[in-house]
Amino acid sequence: MPTTLPVPIEFRLPEKWLPARPEGLDSQGVAFAAVHAPADAGFAANITIDGEFPPEDVTLAELADRSVERLRERAGSVVVADRREVGSVEAPALTQRLIFSAVVGETRHDLVQSQVYLSVVDVRDARERAVIRLALTATSAQHDAVLEDFQDFVRSVRPDTSVRPDTGAGA
Repeated sequence: MPTTLPVPIEFRLPEKWLPARPEGLDSQGVAFAAVHAPADAGFAANITIDGEFPPEDVTLAELADRSVERLRERAGSVVVADRREVGSVEAPALTQRLIFSAVVGETRHDLVQSQVYLSVVDVRDARERAVIRLALTATSAQHDAVLEDFQDFVRSVRPDTSVRPDTGAGA
């Protein structure tokens, strides 16, 4: 069941990516999902978006660690291949790349998940910060081919300033 994001955002989906119903591995709490065709051995690369208002004292690295643990509960072994803090003091972000194997349908796939954690000011209340997680999941064979699309997608994500602070509406 899709959820809503804690803050409204807008983004541009790259060509060849289609909105989809969030389902499958680690989809609980997903607000938006998109898939890329063609599939690789029955697995379609996908982009998901979720988010939360974490407690003030929780770091992006701690949220990323929690994500790894949730994935380990479903997939077993998960390797953190890369993790970097990026962004600025005003707009901190974190990226990480995870490698794991999972059964999807009846087929085991070697998967790579690139995650980006963005700290976003709530346009309705500038004192509040949310964290939005953007994730690309693809087979190890197709990951590099769709990574540039994901990077373009990440660069397009912005707070939706068309939402007026007094309406409470959001993505």
